[in-house]
Order: sequence, then C-alpha cells, then structure tokens
Amino acid sequence: MGLLVAASLLSVGASPPAFDVTEASIADLDTALADGRVTSRHLVEAYLARIAAYDRAGPRLNAIVRTNPKALAEADAFDRERRTKGPRGPLHGVPILVKDNYDTAGMPTSGGTLALATLQPTADAEQVAMLRKAGAIIIGKTTMHELAAGTTTVSSLTGYSRNPYDPARSPGGSSGGTGAAVAASFAAAGMGSDTCGSIRIPSAYQNLVGLRATSGLSSTKGVMPLSHTQDVAGPLARSVDDLAIMLDATVPDRVDGKSRGSYRAALRGDGLKGARIGVLRGYFGPVPDYKEGQDLVDRALGQMRDAGADLTDVTIPGLDDMLADSALILHEFKYDLAAYLAAQPYPPVASLSQILALGLQHDELDARFRQRDAPAQRDEAAYARAMEKRAAVRAAVLKLMAEQHLDAILYPTTLRRPPLIGGDESGILPSCQLSASAGLPVIAIPAGLTDRALPIGLELMGAPFAEPTLLRLAYGWERVAHPRKAPFSTPPLIDGKGPAVRTFATAAGSASARFRYDPTTGALDVTAEAGVAAPDVIALTIHRGAADGAPGPVLANLILPGSANGTAHMVLPARDRAELLGGRLYLALYTRTAPLGSGQAVIVPYP
Repeated sequence: MGLLVAASLLSVGASPPAFDVTEASIADLDTALADGRVTSRHLVEAYLARIAAYDRAGPRLNAIVRTNPKALAEADAFDRERRTKGPRGPLHGVPILVKDNYDTAGMPTSGGTLALATLQPTADAEQVAMLRKAGAIIIGKTTMHELAAGTTTVSSLTGYSRNPYDPARSPGGSSGGTGAAVAASFAAAGMGSDTCGSIRIPSAYQNLVGLRATSGLSSTKGVMPLSHTQDVAGPLARSVDDLAIMLDATVPDRVDGKSRGSYRAALRGDGLKGARIGVLRGYFGPVPDYKEGQDLVDRALGQMRDAGADLTDVTIPGLDDMLADSALILHEFKYDLAAYLAAQPYPPVASLSQILALGLQHDELDARFRQRDAPAQRDEAAYARAMEKRAAVRAAVLKLMAEQHLDAILYPTTLRRPPLIGGDESGILPSCQLSASAGLPVIAIPAGLTDRALPIGLELMGAPFAEPTLLRLAYGWERVAHPRKAPFSTPPLIDGKGPAVRTFATAAGSASARFRYDPTTGALDVTAEAGVAAPDVIALTIHRGAADGAPGPVLANLILPGSANGTAHMVLPARDRAELLGGRLYLALYTRTAPLGSGQAVIVPYP
C-alpha cells in the first residue's frame, strides 16, 4: 500500500490549513486541536503529505511499510467526538506510527520479512490498544530490521531504510523505520521495540529520545518476539515531554504494586540540579574513530555539571565477563517466533526453518538466521548460565548505584557515525546489552550533532521502575542543552510538496558549469566545459570560500588535466551544503597559459 494509500487519502476532503506539523510536539498539536486551528483530519493529511514527499521520493527514507487506509475515517470520528464529548487527553486525534512487529487488527504485521507480508492479526497488540483508547490514530507501520534481528534496518520485505541526517547512512535498528519517521515528522511520535539497543540506537542516530523501560513495566503482548525474556516495547519521540505523554498512555496505572502517577508530572526544568550521575568510562571507546563523538559527549558532560549535576567516573568490576554470553536471543528466538506464529489464525509460514527453506530472508540475515535455527533443541545448561549471568549483572549495577548513591549511570549509545547503507554493525558499542541483561530502565537522550551534523546519543540507566527519575534528568538536560535539531533532508513542505531540485549555471572565464542540486539529499551533479583546447587545460575546480572572500581549498575537480569537459557527482556534507547555499563556493579555471587561474566566479545556487 504505502504511498498509494497516502495519495488516495489525500484526495479526500479539504486542503489542510496553514499549520505546519514539522517538529510539532504533541502539546503543540493538542493546543492547536483545542483552539480549532486544525482538525485531526488535517493532521492526518499533513503527515501523509510528508510521507508522500520524503519516504519514497526526495531522500527516499523508506521508513514506512504501509499507511492506514482508515486513518482519515478515524480522524473524522475523533473530530466528532471532540466536538460532542471533549478530548480524551493529549493524544486525542493525534497520528502515531508503530513498528511493524506490533500486531494491528486493521493492517498486516510483517516483522520486516517477506515471508509474513500478509500476516493479519485479529487483535491489536496491548500497547496499540492502549494508544487507541487514549485517542491516538495509528497512521501507519514502520520498517524494521528483519525479525528485529539486527541494528541497521534491512529486510527482505522493504530493503534498506535511510537516515534523514545522511540518506547514505543507516537509521540504526531494529526500530530504524520508527526512528527515521519520527525524526522526519511523519507522525507525532512512534513505537519501537528493544531487545539489545533497538530503541536506543535509532534514537541516537536520529537525535531522538527513547526509553527501554524496566523489564515487565510495559506489555509486550502482541509484539512479535525476538526474545521474550529480553524484549521491551516502547516509544521514541522528538522530546522528553512527548515521550512522557506516550508512556502515560501505554504503561499500566499500577507499577510494581503501586499507583504510578503521571510520568509527565515528573518533568522538571531543573531536573539535573543535585543529581548524582556515575559516568561509565569503560564504554567510551578508545579508538580514533570515536573522537568526533567523544568531543561532543565531553562538552555535554560539562554542560550537565554546569546545570548542577554531580558527575563521577565509575567502574563495574568484572562487567565484561558477566555480560559475555548473557544474551538470550540465541536461546529463545527460534522457539518464541514459532509460538507466536502458532497463535495466529492463518500464518503464511510456521517457523524460521520454513522461512529459510523458502529463501524468504534477506541475504544479510541469512547466516545469522541459520545460526539461530541450527540447534534442534535449546541448550538448557547454557540457558541457565545466561540467566545466572543476567542476575549477576543486575546485582553488580544495583550494588554500585547504592554504594555511590547514584541517580543514574551514564554512557554513550555509540560514538561512531551511523554505518553507511550496506555497511556492517561493528560501530555499535557493547553498551546495548548492559540494560538488556540487567533488566533495568535506560533512557536514550541526544547529546547533539557533530561538526558533520550527525547525531550522537547518550544513555542514562536507573534502578528498577525509576522511569520518573530518568525522565526528570532527561528533561533537565533537554532544557539546558536544547539538543534536538531537525534533519536537513525533510524540511517543511511548501504547498504540500518538498523542495524542488535546483538547476543553475556559473561561468568562470572561458569555462562554464551547469549544476543540479537536490536539497533533500545534498546531491550535486555538475556538467562542465573548459571553453579552451584540451591540451591547455590544467583543471576546473570548485573551491570552498576563504574568510577574506578569496577562494579557499579545492573541494572538487570537475575537469582533469588535458580534458575539455567533465562531469561530477557529489553528495555534500553539512558544511558544504551550507557553503553552497550561502554563496561561498567558487568555480575556478586553471590553464597552461594561466596556471594560477584564468577565471573564477562565485557559484550562486539560484536561477
């Protein structure tokens, strides 16, 4: 369905009013709905327009598997209910996305595999039902790493998904589609799942906040399992307030035998003041590739101290040994998936073995799936040892927190850039397993953007059911640092459309160059002619601008020595996009008769 559904829905009803949903918070939407400046129908139309502009077009994020064909009808119903009975709460009539491993009665649930493209559950996952009860509109399902078995979001059903901060890179995974879609404002917020980093890694790579809750806090009923013991399902959002609203809607009213109160009420602007946070330096990574992220994190730690937090370096003796072989995916996945499928009314396949026999898995997952499918029965002794190790990890973390009187333990999700599309997962730090093995809550928060405009994320891990404390700390950080920055590739729509490709030309002496620039991808294509005989040509180049207005260093070679013409394709990083749009790139021709330059001109990216 996807964009075909989006296009058909947009043809119904009046044009949306002048209300831009880009980066709009749930509170913004709730206020606009209450004031009558927008309707839920218009919100659905606005988000579907963004999906149409940017998911299979523009940067081609490929974050949406399908949109909900009943979304507009549901929006109309919520608009009527608002008029006659009033709103149910801040999510009334607000569009939300869910990962495609959440059961949805009105849409298939594929788990990101071609084998389950037509699997149709008869009931919503419990958290989806709670969202609907709160008034949310499930506007669509998001792409995911196949069967949640990885961290780069590639699958046999949808291929590769892309990161809106750099479409050449992965959005992380396995909830990468949710991460990319929420970052691109395809909905107000989204739902993911986390077995070992699958909420936190996409949050880090998309400048979002996300929560892996205390094991057992939120329901995983109706979520296709990867490891029933280790799985957690929960929200990703652009702000801590949005995250708290989502938690208020999806967490049961009673937690650990007590009434939990409102998560949103736990937020405080001075949430870092007086907080004692242990910095787990062992997870900061020693290799040079980490330096770009390390510098950003070091600045963030300084800001936290300035905001009143007491930061102290901590270690957990023997942690690496305890974490080794503590993961349960190998022990549980094959059997959990079979049990899930057996509970479905008409599953297309019944097991991982059948998926492999039919060749319905993506090539990148083939070896991993075969390894996990190989055992004829579970190694109960190894399973018991893993459980013992998990208990030891939890005890060690809680002992440290009690002895050091810590509110939270801080470490980076990863300090490396998101992997390139088709790249491996080696850039992910082992920190993903810590909270997953300990069963403890951890909130992912953005540290900010590197000089290359790529996000870096931090995690704050707390004691059991300490979600209110983690939200308070995260909100305090957000109020101090304002780390959220929207991705360049999905700007506000103009008349319902994304920005058009720009074409322009520049002449430098006898040389000329024609440019084609796509502002949603940063791609710059150039066709150039020297205007002199080929033997006289040394080079036609693009330079960055120097501070005094003169040409700076060479950025690209358009024509090589001895050629009269040339072409070039570049994908400009953040700095060079800004230089181009600011009129700070130069075209320069060098010839044998004028080896130090026979002409130069500013490249003006406007017709």
